Amino acid sequence: MSSTESMTKVSLSVKMAAISEQWLEIEKAEKEKRRELVFQGPAVDDKLRACGGQLPPALFTLSLLNYLEVSGCSELRELGDGLGLLSHVQSLVLCRNKLQRIPPALGKLQALRVLDLSGNELEELPAEITRLSDLCTLNVSCNRLRELPAGLERCTKIAGLNLSKNCITEFPPGFLCSQLALLASISAADNRIQELGEEIGLLQGLKSLDLSNNQLTDIPCELADCSKLKEINFTGNKLKDKRLEKMVNGCQTKSVLDYLRVGGRGGGKGKKTENAVKEDVKDKKKKRERKQKKDSGGDEVDPDEDLNKMMLKILHISENSSPLIVKASASTKDVRQYIVCCVVRGMNLKPGNALKRFLAAQTKLHDDICDKRTLATIATHDMRLVKGPLLYDARPPKDVKIVPLGRKEILAKDLVRQLQFEAEEQRKQKKRQNVSGLHKYLHLLDGKENYPCLIDAEETVISFPPITNSDKTKIWKSTRDLFIEVTSSSSLQICKDVMEAIIIKMAELNKFTLENKEDVVCDSEPEPDVGHQVPAACQIPETETGTQLVVEQVRVTDIEGNLKVLYPSKTDLNLATSSFLVVR
Repeated sequence: MSSTESMTKVSLSVKMAAISEQWLEIEKAEKEKRRELVFQGPAVDDKLRACGGQLPPALFTLSLLNYLEVSGCSELRELGDGLGLLSHVQSLVLCRNKLQRIPPALGKLQALRVLDLSGNELEELPAEITRLSDLCTLNVSCNRLRELPAGLERCTKIAGLNLSKNCITEFPPGFLCSQLALLASISAADNRIQELGEEIGLLQGLKSLDLSNNQLTDIPCELADCSKLKEINFTGNKLKDKRLEKMVNGCQTKSVLDYLRVGGRGGGKGKKTENAVKEDVKDKKKKRERKQKKDSGGDEVDPDEDLNKMMLKILHISENSSPLIVKASASTKDVRQYIVCCVVRGMNLKPGNALKRFLAAQTKLHDDICDKRTLATIATHDMRLVKGPLLYDARPPKDVKIVPLGRKEILAKDLVRQLQFEAEEQRKQKKRQNVSGLHKYLHLLDGKENYPCLIDAEETVISFPPITNSDKTKIWKSTRDLFIEVTSSSSLQICKDVMEAIIIKMAELNKFTLENKEDVVCDSEPEPDVGHQVPAACQIPETETGTQLVVEQVRVTDIEGNLKVLYPSKTDLNLATSSFLVVR
C-alpha cells in the first residue's frame, strides 16, 4: 500500500469518527432504548453539513423509535434509503427543512400514522406513500408540489389532509370517494385548483374544507351532501355565480350550503335539486304540524321526562349586560391560530370528589378527542378570577411570564427549559422513554419562535397552551362558573367539537354529583380573592337543585373588532340525544 493510500484511509477513518462523535444523541438514544428523538434548529446544521446534507445512517438503526422529528434544519436536503428500517415509527415530523426528495423507502413504514413534510422544497411525493395504510394525518403544505400521487385513496384511515401553499391544479382521479369515510379536514388553500368534482359529496365525514385562493369558477351542489360539513372557505376564487361568490366571502357555512342545496340562482337544474326542494318543503310542513299539536294540547308531554334531562340554557350576547370579549391577534396564525371560548355557569364542585372527577375528565378528553393535545388543548378557569377583555396573542418566550399550576412565576422559556430537564431526569430514573405530566407535551412547541398565550386586562398571562394555564385562575371547590378556552393549530371545527365534548361531560358530572348526594367537603385552602360580581342575568342560585347549566356566548374577534367566531352559535350544541334539553 502506498503512503498516499494509507493517508487517505486514515483521513477517512478520522472523518467518520468525527461524524460519529457529532451525533452523540443517536448513541445515547440507542443505549437508553428511546422511543422518541428530536433534532431541530441551526445547532443540527453543522452536523448535517458534515454528512453531506443527509441524516446519518446510524439514525436508521434505532428500530425502537415511534416518534422522530427533524425540523428547522436548512442543511437537510435528503433522507437516505435507510429510512425504511424505522419500522415502528408512528409519527414522522420533517417540517421546515430543505428536503427536495422523499425516498420510496417511505412506503415501508407500515406503522406510520402522522407524516409532516411541510415547509420543504418537494416537487413530488413518492408513489409508495399510498402504501401507508394506517396513515391518519398528512401535512405537505408549503412545498412546490404540482400533483398528488394516484391511489392516495388507499390510505383509508386518513382524517386530516393539509395541501396548502403548493402548485396543485387538481385532486387525483378517484381520490374523492366513499372509501375515505374518516376524512374530516381538507386544507388546500393557496394552490391552482381549477375544479372541484361532484365526488366531493361522497366524503360523508368531512367537517372542514378550505379551498381559498385557488382558481375555482364553480362549487358543485353535491358539496351540500356532506352532512357533517360545518366549516368552508372559498374566498379568493372567481366564481361565475356572483351571488355565490358574495356569499362565500361573507356568509356562514350553513347559508352557503342551503344555497347550493337548491341549486343556486334560479332554483338550479336537475332532478336532485327538485327532490331537495321537496324534502325541505316536507320538513317545514312537519314542523308546522308539530307546533300546532303542541299549541292545541294535542301532544301529551311527560313532565317527569324533562326533569330527568340535563338542561343547557344558552345565554345570548344580547341578554348579557357584561359579555366577555376575546380578541385574537394576527401573530397567532403561524403558531396556534384557532380559539373557541365560552362561559359555563352552575357547576357544583363542592361535594365529595366532584372536583377530582372534573379534572380527571378533562385529562381523559386531552388524551382521547384531543389526541394527547396534538389536535387541541382545553384550559378551564374560575370565571370569578378572569378579568376581561382578554387578548389571545403570540409572543417571544422571553416575554411570556406565567404562574403555572402548582409552580412559582416563571418566564415561558425558563419553564420549557425546566420541564425539559425534569423530563430527562424522569427518563433516567424510570429507565424508559415515556414521560408523564406536562413533560409529554413539550415537543408541541419545538421550533416555535413565538409562544401562544391568553392575557387578561391586567396584562397577566392566564393560559400558555398547550402546556399549562395559570395558577391564578385555577378551579376551586367553590368554583361555580368556569371560563373555558379550546385552542388548536389544526382547525376551528376541532375546537368546536372539543368544546361540545367538555360541555356534555360537565353536564353529566353535574347530574352525577346531584344524584349521588355526596357530603360537601370543606376545603382547607383559602378562598380565592374575587374582584368582581357575576351579572344578574347569569346568576344561578346556590340552592338550585336541578341539572341546568347556563352556557354563555363568548365572542372572539380580531384586533379591529371583526367577528372571528361566536360560541355557541345556532349551529353548535345541536345534541341528537334524548338525555339533553337545550334551551335557546
